[in-house]
Amino acid sequence: MIISTILLAIIAVWSVDTGVYDFGGQSAFEVLGKVIKGDPDLSLSDRYVVWDVRAARIIMAVLIGSMLAVSGTSLQGLFKNPLATGDLIGLTSGATLLAAIAIVLGGHFKEYLPEAIQFSLVGISAFIGSLLSMMLVYRISTSGGKTNVVMMLLTGVAITAIGFSITGFLIYISKDEQLRDLTFWNLGSLAAATWTKNIILAIVLVVAYIILLPKGKALNAMMLGEKDAQHLGINVEKLKKQIIIIVALMVGSCVAFSGTIGFVGLIVPYILRLLFKSNYVFILPLSAVCGSILLLTADTFSRSIVAPSELPIGILTALMGGPIFIAILVKFKKSL
Repeated sequence: MIISTILLAIIAVWSVDTGVYDFGGQSAFEVLGKVIKGDPDLSLSDRYVVWDVRAARIIMAVLIGSMLAVSGTSLQGLFKNPLATGDLIGLTSGATLLAAIAIVLGGHFKEYLPEAIQFSLVGISAFIGSLLSMMLVYRISTSGGKTNVVMMLLTGVAITAIGFSITGFLIYISKDEQLRDLTFWNLGSLAAATWTKNIILAIVLVVAYIILLPKGKALNAMMLGEKDAQHLGINVEKLKKQIIIIVALMVGSCVAFSGTIGFVGLIVPYILRLLFKSNYVFILPLSAVCGSILLLTADTFSRSIVAPSELPIGILTALMGGPIFIAILVKFKKSL
């Protein structure tokens, strides 16, 4: 845990100093130091780039990467399957779909909503979409207290297909500004990071982790089966509801602010299980840090590979996650 935290700090330092902007002979760290000290002589452009662009983006990458990894780890522990991640079972698609509906059609009814809801309509819509998708997947794939993993994945495929088709229709009828926003959601990016969004994400993260991180022992018990977990004193139904709602909240929040960033919840738990088997007491807190490391590294590369342009981060995570997804399938095939 300490080593991974130190590694995250090193990557964050590297990320702050990565970019094409010229600070006039100064390093990004010197400028950041002046921002923190409140130097009145610091130019507004230097302050904006290092604080409102780079620092805000780094914090968003840390928060979103952490939540995506923990959500994937929690679902895999709950359903006892390494393929149970938010993007593979349709949570991300559901969140993206309702966020797209809010973007394109929200203008027709937004004025009738309370002002607080108007401000966060896309975020609320993404959470509702994620929660509805999770409930639908769970209801269809679970029978007699047992979850059929094949049914769960097929339901996720169906939800993704429906979401893709409706989002495609929304793209067809959208205006230019709405089209840019929809493209952002579909490809995934941290370019719209702000400190206000980071505060909201941080609040979601703290609330979610207070509930989820102590569940390591309960998820270890779930690996024995639901009946054995109940005999060990685990309230299985309560555990399921808590994880489903919290994961939906985290995935919905991440999609609302960064769009579709897939495979983080697949890559991190897979690697950690190779090191710690399926001991969720270690995997859950480690996935929180390692998810941040993965997404921050990917984001730093995404804005430096084709500089001064930016490669959508969802493309990089998909390139990394695809081979791991195939590796998991091959491992499953050998165990049959």
